[in-house]
Amino acid sequence: MTSSRPRVRKAVFPVAGLGTRFLPATKACPKEMLPVVDKPLIQYAVEEAAAAGITDMIFVTGRGKRAIEDHFDKAYELEAELAKAGKRAMLAELQALVPRGLSFSFVRQVQPLGLGHAVLCARPLVGREPFAVLLPDDLIDAEPPVMQEMVTLYEAGGASVIAVEDVPRTDVQQYGVIEPGPAEGSLVPILDLVEKPRPQDAPSTLAVVGRYVLSPAVFDHLEARTRQNLAGEIQLTDAIRDLLASERAIAFAFDGDRYDCGSKLGYLKAQVCFGRNHPDCGDAFASWLAHATATTPVDRSRGGRMARVASGV
Repeated sequence: MTSSRPRVRKAVFPVAGLGTRFLPATKACPKEMLPVVDKPLIQYAVEEAAAAGITDMIFVTGRGKRAIEDHFDKAYELEAELAKAGKRAMLAELQALVPRGLSFSFVRQVQPLGLGHAVLCARPLVGREPFAVLLPDDLIDAEPPVMQEMVTLYEAGGASVIAVEDVPRTDVQQYGVIEPGPAEGSLVPILDLVEKPRPQDAPSTLAVVGRYVLSPAVFDHLEARTRQNLAGEIQLTDAIRDLLASERAIAFAFDGDRYDCGSKLGYLKAQVCFGRNHPDCGDAFASWLAHATATTPVDRSRGGRMARVASGV
């Protein structure tokens, strides 16, 4: 069945954050360029958007983020060297970083005024179209990809779609949390959103995570929030809450594993899980990991058990 609703063609990647939780690694390297096995976080997010049929990738950057632009640029010298050396497989992998049919645009967020402000910076490039927002810190392992399912839901129903995950009540103060309405089959309408509620005040344990498909009307609410709150951060959650007064939004509880790569623990978990599943080294890594952790606890002193296992001692 053909829909007259606009297709979701554009994705916004807010990547202007400083990444202070990963200092000193992020002093000169954008946190979005931190690798999980052999691909940076931003690459996973772009691939997820492309799998959803999105063609226009819009990055909201800041000072010190030039490496992201370089990553998605063509590397003529490197490609020439790989071709000269006959490394055809490696050359093909490098060229696949920028698949045909995708465009990449970059806009600066001059002041760190929050996620909502970062999304608003993309307004001139998005225009009056529905659009996706992907936070690279949230690495999601799911099949089919989460954004692909969310785009399908939006194009079928026309309502903004927000990804949610059921979290322990003790953790709700770290998230925006939805107040769910009565389920409509597999869909859950969003009645309200509360930013970082206390556990006893949270309307549910369904927390908003870093995937959105939004109506362009959200820009008007972000603009209004900016005028009202010039001195503070502009929250995307608050603008979506304002949007609910005139438009529907639905929650999408995805089937997959999310890794909060904005935290050291989440990043380490992602390395282990993606490492074990890697087509080149997954089996060998899983075998090493099982051997390294099978007998005694990790010795955290310099040169402890893990170091000895790694060296074969």
